[in-house]
Amino acid sequence: MSTAPAEGLPASANSGRITVPEIQKRKSPRNSAGQPQSRIVCLTAYDYPTARALDEAGIDILLVGDSLGMAVLGYESTLPVTVEDILFCSRAVVRGASRALVVADMPFGSYHIGADDAIRQAVRFIKEAGVAAVKVEGGERRLDLIARLVDAEIPVMGHIGLTPQSVHVMGGYSVQGRTTDAADRVLRDARAVEAAGAFSVVLESVPRELAARITAELSIPTIGIGAGPDCDGQILVFHDFAGWNYGHTAKFVRAFANLREEIAQAALEYREAVQSGAFPNDAESYHAAAELREKLCPRQATRPIGTRR
Repeated sequence: MSTAPAEGLPASANSGRITVPEIQKRKSPRNSAGQPQSRIVCLTAYDYPTARALDEAGIDILLVGDSLGMAVLGYESTLPVTVEDILFCSRAVVRGASRALVVADMPFGSYHIGADDAIRQAVRFIKEAGVAAVKVEGGERRLDLIARLVDAEIPVMGHIGLTPQSVHVMGGYSVQGRTTDAADRVLRDARAVEAAGAFSVVLESVPRELAARITAELSIPTIGIGAGPDCDGQILVFHDFAGWNYGHTAKFVRAFANLREEIAQAALEYREAVQSGAFPNDAESYHAAAELREKLCPRQATRPIGTRR
């Protein structure tokens, strides 16, 4: 399997890996219709083989999201995910990606006690896992925290709109910014994240028109998920993108494959092959040398039909 970027893809002079400043420069210029001309492409990843495949396909940013709690670990929310969970997966993703910028989610509880503790946790992601940046949920209420992290030379991706770690406060996973007051709050959050020094911001589950306004106003890239096509980039959870989920599918999700069905079918065929004895066959088996084979499986002497031992 090749580790070289797909032909024609931009790569950093820094060992071929995309950097935070390069993402900042990708704030998309607009065409005559006001649409971004060069969108940033992002997906979540949680393991080495997935990261390697996505990296070779030219995905710009791989987010080790706390969505692994629901997509991989079977939790009902992202809240049980721990720092150790994200660290474990981040190490694997960094090993698998030679080009993409790898960002680690700061899970619930890792930045809520205080800024000093949050910096300690974020430093672990940089030092122990090798990621290039962390992602923090929240807008105005995270302004000081984001500024402290940036001051500690830890790049930060913001996340506003629907913030899954706030599920209990929000009362569920619902679209944010649908009223004038709610839209104003999301706008203030966007401005706060930019003012604090974040290099980009995820806009989740907000009306398209609001996302377009934020994208036009901010000087940092916006990454949409359920925020319409006017953002500077898009992100999906890998298992949603690959058609490999078992729960509710949001309106904004488009499955670009059907791995759930393909894997189930492959498992069915494997079961049938094992049960019938068709797998493994002789060509899929190792063989002993002739001398050892004779000792292990001596030929039985032929006997006349009907004779007894």
